[in-house]
Amino acid sequence: MKSLFGVRAWFRSGTPWIWLNAGAIALCLVMVVGVLGLIVVRGGSHFWPADLQQTEWTPESGQKKVIMGELVRAETVSAVMLRESGATVPAELEAVTRYLVKVGNRDVYGRDFSWYMDYEITGWSVPEGAIALERRERGNFYGFPLKLTEGDKLIAEGVAMWPELLQRVERANAIFQQMKDIEKNDISRINNQIEELRLTERRLVLDQVSDAELAEFKAQAAAENKILSDEYEVIQQKLDQLRAESNRDTLIARTAEGREVTVSLANIVNAYAPNDMSVWQKTKHYVGGIGNFLTEEPREANTEGGIFPAIFGTVTMVILMAIIVTPFGVLAAIYLREYAKQGPLLKIIRISVYNLAGVPSIVYGVFGLGFFVYIMGGSIDQLFYPEALPSPTFGTPGLFWASLTLALLTLPVVIVSTEEGLSRIPSTIRMGSLALGATKSETLWKVVVPLATPAMMTGLILAVARAAGEVAPLMLVGVVKLAPTLPIDGNFPFVHLDQKIMHLGFHVFDVGFQSPNVEASRPLLYATALVLVLLIVVLNMAAIYMRNRLREKYRSDTD
Repeated sequence: MKSLFGVRAWFRSGTPWIWLNAGAIALCLVMVVGVLGLIVVRGGSHFWPADLQQTEWTPESGQKKVIMGELVRAETVSAVMLRESGATVPAELEAVTRYLVKVGNRDVYGRDFSWYMDYEITGWSVPEGAIALERRERGNFYGFPLKLTEGDKLIAEGVAMWPELLQRVERANAIFQQMKDIEKNDISRINNQIEELRLTERRLVLDQVSDAELAEFKAQAAAENKILSDEYEVIQQKLDQLRAESNRDTLIARTAEGREVTVSLANIVNAYAPNDMSVWQKTKHYVGGIGNFLTEEPREANTEGGIFPAIFGTVTMVILMAIIVTPFGVLAAIYLREYAKQGPLLKIIRISVYNLAGVPSIVYGVFGLGFFVYIMGGSIDQLFYPEALPSPTFGTPGLFWASLTLALLTLPVVIVSTEEGLSRIPSTIRMGSLALGATKSETLWKVVVPLATPAMMTGLILAVARAAGEVAPLMLVGVVKLAPTLPIDGNFPFVHLDQKIMHLGFHVFDVGFQSPNVEASRPLLYATALVLVLLIVVLNMAAIYMRNRLREKYRSDTD
């Protein structure tokens, strides 16, 4: 009986619920850490230069072949399942271990990845001298180097060619970067100036200027076009010269099964020999691979290369969204809390604001596409860019509309957080300020609002966290699969809010669900997700740091 009363007293004390909450929190933390650990391991391991392994494969035809590549993973599956899928499995086997190998050499085999059954292969070895070539097109090449040539001239062959090969690959990459800079800067500038002349002439026609003024401008435009065309010819000649220099060197290599392949050094991004590398060399290559992933543009339908345009687009869009949503959200909250007359209408407005926070994000995307893009953007084109029509300028999805849609989506969060912060300011502070002779406006802007700044920053933190991870509305209002050109360049007005952008969240969706090469994109999916998580953490930490600084600054005023 005493034990029964003891259990009841224990439950009434609340201790079981404390332990239950603690266990739930611990379980959530374990799950979060587990997911992050999975992302880190799967994404980070992609950049480590794995050894190239070689084996003999005997397919159903009975003709032995030598295969070589990176061993991606091994799994044991039921023999019954394989037979049902059409594979020929020996009758005595009940389970089969199959290996997924990244064989590369897409131009030779037609695919990068292949499955091999354990009963079809004979052992694994790590051959010395095997090299891996990361190419701009057709994926990686795995094989053995034979000869390095410069045109028809033999430069080196065998093992002695490796230092010379690395040096010439570095030279080809430098030339490629120089060509890309010329195309993005000089040629882009010339095309932009030619387009401005065309649009200016069309504007004059729409304004119905006199024939004399139009003829004078056409003569001036023809002269400027001639200058620009001559400059373009000089730049094009320089590009042709650089392209010829880039294609000068070629590598003749042999695949594991003995085929000779000719690879232009202009198509090689990186060359390395993983089987002959030390741990320090692999670590250096690993760090360089991560750096390239963060600073380069995507290649091969987003299955290779880097994600810098997606990082830049995400950060730019979130910053622009914060600039838009903060003043509107803060001013709306100040009006609702400090100036609006309390009554049924205000309650309805508050309920509406709370309900807006629960509207599915795709609805905001549809609204942004219909109202911002088609109505507002179309009106802007009619008023300010009629010469460009029917090609839209702002009447098409772009960076500005994506940021504005996200600002509308996160507006309720900022309003609610700011209102909560204003409501926590003691009324005695307001009364004291008014008693000292300050007006209501001075009390609000010089006393109340500064004290509520930490709450405003809390709303901004929540808004940034939600905006950075949104995907559904962005697909409708400005985010695309591939946009390597950044919305910032050297052409006026320098920041092009009408351009489409890439986004890390949409990049994860595209790589994960729309990739033409699933196995090649799988590690990039984890790596991109990790970058997105880290970016959100960095943005939140920066906002939290600012909030804590403001909280410490005004702590003494609230005590």
